[in-house]
Amino acid sequence: MAATAPPTRIRPRRPRAPFGAFRAVPRRVRRLDAAGPLAYLLLAAVTAASVFPLYWSLVVASHDDNSVLAGATPSLVPGGHLIENIQRVFELSAFWQALGNSLLVAGSTAVSNVLLSSLAGFAFAKLRFRGRDFLLGCVVVTLMVPTQLGVIPLYILVTDLGMYGKLSALIVPALVSAVGVFWMRQAVEENIPDELVEAARVDGAGLLRTYWHVVVPGVRTTATVLGLFTFMFAWNDYFWPLIALPPENGTVQIALNQLAAGYYTDYTLMLAGVVVSALPVLVAFTVLARRIVSGVMAGAVKG
Repeated sequence: MAATAPPTRIRPRRPRAPFGAFRAVPRRVRRLDAAGPLAYLLLAAVTAASVFPLYWSLVVASHDDNSVLAGATPSLVPGGHLIENIQRVFELSAFWQALGNSLLVAGSTAVSNVLLSSLAGFAFAKLRFRGRDFLLGCVVVTLMVPTQLGVIPLYILVTDLGMYGKLSALIVPALVSAVGVFWMRQAVEENIPDELVEAARVDGAGLLRTYWHVVVPGVRTTATVLGLFTFMFAWNDYFWPLIALPPENGTVQIALNQLAAGYYTDYTLMLAGVVVSALPVLVAFTVLARRIVSGVMAGAVKG
């Protein structure tokens, strides 16, 4: 019996790509995270444009008023009168009171927003109750309403409740925000698995204990960023405190406006107050810089 040759395998031919569909891949492919000289130049320009207003305030605050008004060419070198001008600012009793008012309002609203927004975010993300989606939709809709449209109704409500002229007129309306609720809801949804919440409930933990021991550690970074942004917004707010508070019991932004008011404007005194008022926010950003970056970028890149 004659031996037969083994059958040969026929490989399917790979379809050819149309001409010009692919370009030649370079041998050395630059990494996506490698920054070139143009990127560094752009970052340096943006940083300089952001820092220059504060630096210019520091330069003017470190000179005396006569040299500022008499100089034809502005000097970019700080002078030697900064401590003296800051002392002049703190000699005003109204500025001390305004600084304390701003610390109280900004601190209390930041803490309340973190607490209440995280509680509401936990409820909207992990609890199942009737009307949950409708209520969340109402919260999202309020984000589209400009703040200026609610000033007159808010002013009438604050006046009727007897809070006009008091710090409660600033604190109570800002105890919780729709942005904070929606942001914390997204943070809880992405960072806290349903299985972890169910395991805590099976172990006998109640809602508040589950929130404190499971949810809070998982969204701590996002809550820190929310608290800092709320503090910064309340600290820099000028529009509503100007309406709800008298000038003698205002916040730091109202006090800065009083420094600039009058027939004669002392620019060194005014910008010394600006430097002092910017210090708390700068210190907070410096201390929490790492948490801010990680919290803002959370969810931008997913595995």
